Amino acid sequence: MTEVEKTVAALMVLQANGLLSDFNKPVQEKEVSEDVLRAQEEWDAVETVQPENQSEGTGSLQNQSSLISFNEALAFFQTKDLSEYMMKIKPTVQRSGFTALCHWLFGPPRLQHSLHEERNLVFAMGLYPFDNTEETHMRVLQTVYKRLTGTKLDCPRYGGHWEQIGFQGSDPATDLRGTGFLGLMQVLYFVMEPRTLSLARDIYKLSLHETQNFPFCVMSINITRIALQALREGNLSKECNRRQQIIAVINDFYVATFFHLYQIWKSQHKTIADSGYVIQDVTTFVNKNPRAVIRELERYLSEKRANAIGQMDSPRGVSAGKDSFVGVCDLEPEEEEVDLV
Repeated sequence: MTEVEKTVAALMVLQANGLLSDFNKPVQEKEVSEDVLRAQEEWDAVETVQPENQSEGTGSLQNQSSLISFNEALAFFQTKDLSEYMMKIKPTVQRSGFTALCHWLFGPPRLQHSLHEERNLVFAMGLYPFDNTEETHMRVLQTVYKRLTGTKLDCPRYGGHWEQIGFQGSDPATDLRGTGFLGLMQVLYFVMEPRTLSLARDIYKLSLHETQNFPFCVMSINITRIALQALREGNLSKECNRRQQIIAVINDFYVATFFHLYQIWKSQHKTIADSGYVIQDVTTFVNKNPRAVIRELERYLSEKRANAIGQMDSPRGVSAGKDSFVGVCDLEPEEEEVDLV
C-alpha cells in the first residue's frame, strides 16, 4: 500500500469515527489537536481533487491502465487496414541517370522481395497519426510516460507534464507529425525491452541534466527519422537481408543510433545549442556504418549485463567491474558498409 493510500485509509477511519465531522462545530465546543487539523486538510484535498480532461479518449488521473508491450502494439497495426497509408508511402529513393548507375554498382544491396511487405508496414506506421479514440494509442503513450518517470497512475492526455519526458508542449501528437505513430513505437520498444530499459533511463537521466539537458522524446523522434531514412536509402538492406527481418533491425538501429548520440553528448559535454551539429554528424556516421553501430550497442549491452551478473555473484553485492563507457573515437568505421554514393 502506497503512502497516499495509507493516508486516505487512515482519514476514512477518522471520518467513520466522527472525528472529522466535528470540524463543523465551533472551536469552543471541541478542542482540536494540530494532528486532527492536518488530517482534515489532507482529507479535504483528497475529496476535492478532480481528474482532468475526462472527455472520451483523454484518460483520467483515476485510471491505472496496464502497460503495453511492443509486440502487442505491433499486432494492432498488423490487423489494421492500412491501405490508405500504403498508397502514400515512399519506401525507396527514386534515382535516375548516373546517380542510379553508381548506386547500383557501388551502393548497398537491394532489399529482398520477401521483406517488402514488412518494410512497407514500417513506412505505413510512419504515416499513421496518433488517434485519441484508439485505446492502443493511449496505452502506448501512457506506457512510455510511466516507464520513464516511474509513476503507476495514468496522467491526463493534455498538459505540461509531457514536457517532463521531452515533448515540446502539452500535446505529444504535435511532435509526431514527422514520423507518425512509429515515433512512439520505437521509444516504446526502447523502454519495454528488458535489455535496453536501463540504457533508456540513463539517456533520459542525461536529458534532465542541469547543463547538458535536451528534450528526450523530441530527440527520439529525430532518431526515428534517421532510421526511416536509412531504411529508405537502402543502408539497412544488407543487415535486413542477413537477418531476414525489418522491424527488429530498424529497432536495433534506432537504439544503436541513440546510444551513439548519447556517447557523443555525454563524453563531449554537448548542450542543446550543439544539437543540430550533433544530429548531422550522427546521421552521416550511422548511415555509413549501420552494422558497426549495432555491434557496438550489442557489446555495450553484453558487458553491462555481465557486470550486473557479477555484482549479484560477488560478496555483499560488491561490483566485480565497472561499466565500460566507450569513447566515440573507439568506434571504428566498418569499410564494407560505406555507401559511396
